Amino acid sequence: MPGCVGLARRGIITSKYAELHPGRMVASHMGNSFEDLEFIEGNPFFQLHSYEYTNDPKVIARHDDMVSINGALTVDLSGQIGVYAIGPNVYSGTGGQLAYHLGAFLSKRGRAVTVLPSAARGGTISTIVPHFEKGQIVSIPRELADTIVTDQGVAYLLGRSVRERAEALIEVAHPDHRDRLREEAKRLYYP
Repeated sequence: MPGCVGLARRGIITSKYAELHPGRMVASHMGNSFEDLEFIEGNPFFQLHSYEYTNDPKVIARHDDMVSINGALTVDLSGQIGVYAIGPNVYSGTGGQLAYHLGAFLSKRGRAVTVLPSAARGGTISTIVPHFEKGQIVSIPRELADTIVTDQGVAYLLGRSVRERAEALIEVAHPDHRDRLREEAKRLYYP
């Protein structure tokens, strides 16, 4: 949790309204420096729990108004979200994204937000793609896609048809790639 200990030290994170552990910061690990560890040691505000507890979607969902905010590498026009790989090429290990996404999705009034830049490699590659290529690891299935945020705007996908999702995602794609995405969306979803 880089940065969170500093935010707690400054009184920005207080957990005042936390439902399960009010007045406590709960994590499976925390602290990235000796300064952080010195602040944490013996401080009752900080509680460490097992990964099985902190990343249990049922526990996460017990927080009303839960908002998960996680990054992704790519999203296809149907709303499938790729977090760990692009195609068959793995870029990172598994983490808690699916657990927090599900927990927020199941939380009363919760939102599962996915953030990513609209383009990569100096704008030459769109992170919003027509469809995933063969071998792509789907981290979040389209049925659970909620809110996608890029530097171009916000796309609300929850409860929308595939065509509506494609249109919303094209609007938050990098402008240099929108025409190609529109052509592909017509080919895929407007037979």
